[in-house]
Amino acid sequence: MKTLREHTLAELEALMIEWAEPKFRAKQVYEWIWEKYTNDIDAMTNLSKSLREKLATHFQLNTVSINEVQTSSDGTVKSRFQLHDKHFIEGVLIPTEKRVTACVSSQVGCSLTCKFCATGYMKRVRNLEAQEIIDEVMLINEQSQKSFGKKLTNIVFMGMGEPLLNYKNVMQAIDQITSPDGMAMSPRRITLSTAGVAKMIRQLGDDQTKVKLALSLHAATDAKRNEIMPINETNNLAAIIDALNYFYQCTKTHVTFEYILFKGFNDSKQDADDLIKIYRQVPCDLVNVIEYNPIDNADFEKPDEKITDEFMQYLTAKKVNTRLRHSRGKDIDAACGQLANVNLRKLDEQLGAVAKG
Repeated sequence: MKTLREHTLAELEALMIEWAEPKFRAKQVYEWIWEKYTNDIDAMTNLSKSLREKLATHFQLNTVSINEVQTSSDGTVKSRFQLHDKHFIEGVLIPTEKRVTACVSSQVGCSLTCKFCATGYMKRVRNLEAQEIIDEVMLINEQSQKSFGKKLTNIVFMGMGEPLLNYKNVMQAIDQITSPDGMAMSPRRITLSTAGVAKMIRQLGDDQTKVKLALSLHAATDAKRNEIMPINETNNLAAIIDALNYFYQCTKTHVTFEYILFKGFNDSKQDADDLIKIYRQVPCDLVNVIEYNPIDNADFEKPDEKITDEFMQYLTAKKVNTRLRHSRGKDIDAACGQLANVNLRKLDEQLGAVAKG
């Protein structure tokens, strides 16, 4: 059954006309979905009972539900969402003084097998549908309003999955979220984070997208990147650099680099020099140096504070615009790279075993 949330206002207006209903009913339905965020068609009390029954016969509203919520000591909120087919994803609400950000997932699991990421140790089950991504955002927005008294200000696709490998659904969801008839969020407040799918980075340029783009770099040579990010074997740095430059030519939007520091692996002066070489080749406005967050199955460690400080100071001295991003929600496995840590993977495996049995 289709969901109402995937329809534009114009599509709903056409439907009302087809059903011989007044055209303004479409706007009422849309307000229930996007302003009041109801998950019950029968609660749309300004619609006739016959129209509500017809809508309920043809559509459902929300196939995504919150299965579990954890709140960190720093205010970060991690939610485990259950989908209609009983699979799970995770999303995070990150509050600060100036903004409230949703970190959302785009796939159930991931196919990229990055060695430092908890999701990478899961298999990719499927892509999220556009309406599931929208529901995920709307549920986190509802949490933001209840807990912090304000709507989301930013969205980052940095949760489970590679968003550029679910391109159609991700972009459809973004179109709806940024629509004046949807959440009306500026596309400049939405960031897509990619491990480096060169072909789809170029597609973003061709489509003249207005969202921001972040590259999960994490190593600045092909040899090291191949070790921790197998996608680099088919999307090497030369191809990614070329794609990022094409993206900038088409959109005039600078990119951001994400760079997790791993002790003894990518935290030396030589590593910093390699990073600077990449930085100079791309219209990059910022390098986010990220604290590593431990996960099960991976042996990486966070560098000593002195090493991190020296790395940051060296980049700054070389006129690289950089900042150290401190992790949020580490105590509930909600920090960068921790989504789908052991509990979620075990739960999905248990459900899979039950389904097979």
